[in-house]
Amino acid sequence: MVNTIDSEQKSQKYVVLGATGAVGSELSRRLIQAGHDVLLCGRNPESLQDLAEELSALTQTVEALEADSIAVCLERAVDEFGRVDGVVNCIGSVLLKPAHLTSDAEWSQTMAINLTSAFAAVRSSAKVMGRSGGSIVLISSAAARIGLANHEAIAAAKAGIIGLTQSAAATYANRGIRVNAVAPGLIKSKMTRSLWQGEAAESASSEMHALGRLGDPADVASLIEWLLQPSNDWITGQILGIDGGLATLVPRTRPKRSRPE
Repeated sequence: MVNTIDSEQKSQKYVVLGATGAVGSELSRRLIQAGHDVLLCGRNPESLQDLAEELSALTQTVEALEADSIAVCLERAVDEFGRVDGVVNCIGSVLLKPAHLTSDAEWSQTMAINLTSAFAAVRSSAKVMGRSGGSIVLISSAAARIGLANHEAIAAAKAGIIGLTQSAAATYANRGIRVNAVAPGLIKSKMTRSLWQGEAAESASSEMHALGRLGDPADVASLIEWLLQPSNDWITGQILGIDGGLATLVPRTRPKRSRPE
């Protein structure tokens, strides 16, 4: 006989913002397969519906550039689940341009999609979680922790997420709300395809990572899933790098081999 009380306690209530992206969709699959309830929030209705049908999950459209839209997602989750135990903001973008070629519009959009959405997620999460506690996970980047050429706008946005994470963690710790961030290296996805598509590009990008490979969405999703778990409730204010060593290690130079005569 199944203990209903134990089952309800083990089943957490989560919101994944940006659920149709590479990391968001992998994370959603993991959470639902583990028996949790997840509200899938995404911008593209068609992609969202496809994922919802695959996972038999609830959905809510969200507009990354509108903070009120993110608040609606959190309110919907409370209406459907009764509470929210964890929120993950997978909304993001990539802009690789030097500062002198970045327009005001590109700068503003990069900040809005990445940093403002993260702020809106924290604000709305804190409101719905109240003093019941919970876990908020944001996504920064290795680019915010090491100087990479042509990353000025996105590095600034992702560095802002680090500051946001640490300050919010301090603010809400007395409510039992944990706030952490993951900082990935280059993850193979549709969004980053221009950086690794082609054998030469992938080889060059892989060599920047000490472990010699690019990341997979599952690498990041597994770490986020771990941070969400109530059993890890003594972890907050942390920026966890999952980057193959990109932000902290200098890869060993591979010996050059001369061509045979």
